[in-house]
Amino acid sequence: MKQLFRDVDGGPLCPEGSVACIGAFDGLHLGHQALVRHAAGRARDLGLPLVALSFEPLPREFFSPAAPPPRLMLPRARVEGLCGLGADLVGLLRFNRAFAAMTPDDFAERVLAGRLRPREVWVGPGFRYGNRRAGDLGTLQAAGARLGFTAGEIEPVRLDGERVSSTRIRAALAVGDFTAAARLLGRPYAIGGRVVRGRELGRTLGFPTANLRFGGRVPALQGIYATRVHGVGDAPWPSVSSFGTRPTVDGVEPLLEAHLFDFDGDLYGRRIEVEFVARLRDEERYPDLPTLVAQMERDAVRAREILMQTPQRATA
Repeated sequence: MKQLFRDVDGGPLCPEGSVACIGAFDGLHLGHQALVRHAAGRARDLGLPLVALSFEPLPREFFSPAAPPPRLMLPRARVEGLCGLGADLVGLLRFNRAFAAMTPDDFAERVLAGRLRPREVWVGPGFRYGNRRAGDLGTLQAAGARLGFTAGEIEPVRLDGERVSSTRIRAALAVGDFTAAARLLGRPYAIGGRVVRGRELGRTLGFPTANLRFGGRVPALQGIYATRVHGVGDAPWPSVSSFGTRPTVDGVEPLLEAHLFDFDGDLYGRRIEVEFVARLRDEERYPDLPTLVAQMERDAVRAREILMQTPQRATA
């Protein structure tokens, strides 16, 4: 059975031992996948559970609350993705002031040895940990020699001569290069969640939408997009989506609103995934609702044309 844990302290979760991999895992790109799959293979060889260890919030979000980096993936999707890659346990450790103050030795003793009893710990290239990022692979290996585990680093995964990274994916999404993002991710970029009720303004304007919140995080993209919605029918449903704060109606919270073409049904409460296919334009403030509706109609026409001409990629 898959298990999620959040706490640093507590009894051992793997009393007979484990194999652990550690990372932020935002986006679960090709580099992350290589790390988790390598660790999963080692776990199978040793007959032990695989633990994928990550953090929530992400460290860079904690240290830069006024200007956090754009988030590629929400926590639930990260957990599901890690489990899909072979993790038996997933740790989303609460990254707070106490955690940030933890020394590398404290982390190795309390989290790794105390909770996971690992025989092997695997990390990505350039891994740093502990207060002021004082720990690296060398300190982890030294701790392992005392505590009974080995530590190793996988080779970087490169694409077009450069290391695959979340930074590259964020840059691609910012300019609407979904082909580049998909190559780095190994799948189309998509955002999933449970459909929530909004103000239902779109319905009154003739454009009902399925709305997804982004959990208070900063999204990696904003604007109007041609999209496909997964989880509605047997095949991805063509749609046009807005991701932003809706300035014309004085919105504040970033909201992903997907208008499914020729769809008549109730999606409230259903989990869906919105796959981004092409960027149409920036989000704009319009002087009135009729002007906004006219632009939405033009967006819908253009999105239909793009989706008809764009073949579906592998499942999001």
